[in-house]
Amino acid sequence: MIVVKLATEPTNYRLLIFDYQLYNAAMNKKELTILAERVDREFLPFVRKPSRYIGGEINQIKKDLWQCDLTVALCFPDIYEVGMSYPGLSIIYDFLNKIEDVAAERVFAPWVDAEKVLRNKEIPLFSLESRAPLKSFDIVGFSLTNELCYTNVLNMLDLGGLDVRSSRRSENEPLIIAGGGMTNCCEPMAEFMDMFVLGEGEETAVELIKLIRHEKQSGATKKEILYSTAKRFSWVYVPAFYKFKYNGVKIKSFEPDSPDLPTKFENAVVKDFENTPAPLAPVVPFTEVIHERVNVEIMRGCPGRCRFCQASFCRRPIRYRSIEKITEIAKACYNSTGFDTVCLSSLSTADYPKLEELVLQLTKYFQDKHVGLSVPSLRVDQQLKLLPTLLSSVRKSGLTIAIEAANEKLREIINKPLKDKDLFAAVEAAYKAGWQKLKLYFIVGLPGETKEDIKQIVHLSYELARLRKAIDGKTAQINITISWLVPKPHTPFGWLVQKPLNYFEQAKRLILDEKKKLGARFLHFKFHDINRSILESAIGQGDRRLCDVIEATWQAGARFDLWDECFDYRLWEKAFEKFDMDIETAAQRKFSPDEILPWEHLAGPDKNYLLGDLKKAIEAIKNLNQKM
Repeated sequence: MIVVKLATEPTNYRLLIFDYQLYNAAMNKKELTILAERVDREFLPFVRKPSRYIGGEINQIKKDLWQCDLTVALCFPDIYEVGMSYPGLSIIYDFLNKIEDVAAERVFAPWVDAEKVLRNKEIPLFSLESRAPLKSFDIVGFSLTNELCYTNVLNMLDLGGLDVRSSRRSENEPLIIAGGGMTNCCEPMAEFMDMFVLGEGEETAVELIKLIRHEKQSGATKKEILYSTAKRFSWVYVPAFYKFKYNGVKIKSFEPDSPDLPTKFENAVVKDFENTPAPLAPVVPFTEVIHERVNVEIMRGCPGRCRFCQASFCRRPIRYRSIEKITEIAKACYNSTGFDTVCLSSLSTADYPKLEELVLQLTKYFQDKHVGLSVPSLRVDQQLKLLPTLLSSVRKSGLTIAIEAANEKLREIINKPLKDKDLFAAVEAAYKAGWQKLKLYFIVGLPGETKEDIKQIVHLSYELARLRKAIDGKTAQINITISWLVPKPHTPFGWLVQKPLNYFEQAKRLILDEKKKLGARFLHFKFHDINRSILESAIGQGDRRLCDVIEATWQAGARFDLWDECFDYRLWEKAFEKFDMDIETAAQRKFSPDEILPWEHLAGPDKNYLLGDLKKAIEAIKNLNQKM
């Protein structure tokens, strides 16, 4: 027998007695601390929303961390309400916990009031399930969903007692891994992560865990584990093994430390999407979250190729689940959660080949249970005209349509095949079926765009609102969201230059002035923060040298940059200036076709293919100018 000491608080220790077998397992694990008593006494009574941090929800999975070979903290760099609405977290949480002797627990970014309590009381950031600090886990994994969550990642590492720089973390500290959409342009976070996992996570999580567990049991060092994964998996990128050389702002070369390491990576793809297990008992939050609903992923990939959309180019190929499988998942999730809405999710739900049949089958089962259907990402075409008559159980509070550009000529340039006649026919059919409100999305800053095109956003929205009068004599209320074009890596528009600040400010004035001229009080415009879009472009197109900027901004107090009440653009400006950079210049950087791109090695479509598609867009602009 052996005595092992487990600390629950600085001055109080409980003695646990382990037999020889458990002792051997414990010797291969890092020190495990459970903070339950401190959290209950010193933390929860002093935060504004304790329900974000208590755990214990219905369908939570809690294993004995002492009994597991490998423990994983799944971190989402935003608050609980946002993270619990992110399907990717639910999928990985479910997959990992199905592996024997592996435990995965959730960690969310604490809001500013909670961070203050953690720092003042010197309580490390902890998981919801066991209330174990980040340092107690073998792996700490982050979901990177947006460039503006990066300061939260650093803050969570620091609150967990970990150095933000991978080079400064010790051998016995966790492996820090990142996945999610931003891994395809992850160089601005390269100094902070030990490893990036590119592409889809279900199968990669299992393979990665298997290898890491084997290596740890063999006594491998952290560097040896990283080297093994880097050699074995084409979807793993370990930035510490690669070096860049620069020539001014341009990249001169990208080379590995060892010749047996790859220099080009691939996105992991789940080939058998039909039979890939989905979470059948998602965690039911204690507090209201962004999306409280059963979320069933019906397909992956998007047949559309909008030239501004990174997801449509990086998340390939297209795969579908059968109606039978979707129905089975929806029923199981409903029975295990009691949610009153089932969402059919994908990048482009309207492109599911048997959507009408699927909706009818789900409606037949759920209608008498007062469960509604949510069908987002609808494409406006002849198919959408048929849908409103079928969706008798869909919530009709509002219909969302991503129009992107206010006229067909601009839509041709961005490769969004939407005809005005189909748009009007679809909206008219929606009004007749009982829809009362519309939500429209537009992008400003598109190539070939003119002032008249910007004004047309208001006129098109006005006509769509007035279209309802012919149905029931009322004018529709329309909410219009305006975003500013951010040229995204791995897209044809990645070589474009973002429009300057004054262009966007002038466009905003044009829209509001045009609305005033029309007296259109029923049009409600919401504009994305222009400075945020500039920052998003600067970071998204940046290389590894931006790591210094991001760390300096975080050290200056940047947190929750996606939140209006926290975002401070001046902090970012100062950090860029500190390293002799200008944020607007970085956002408007122009890449030449033969230049090495900061994301060129990080999976995604072939560079020549994207350049060929960009050429088509440029030709469309030329043809348009010749007609004018």
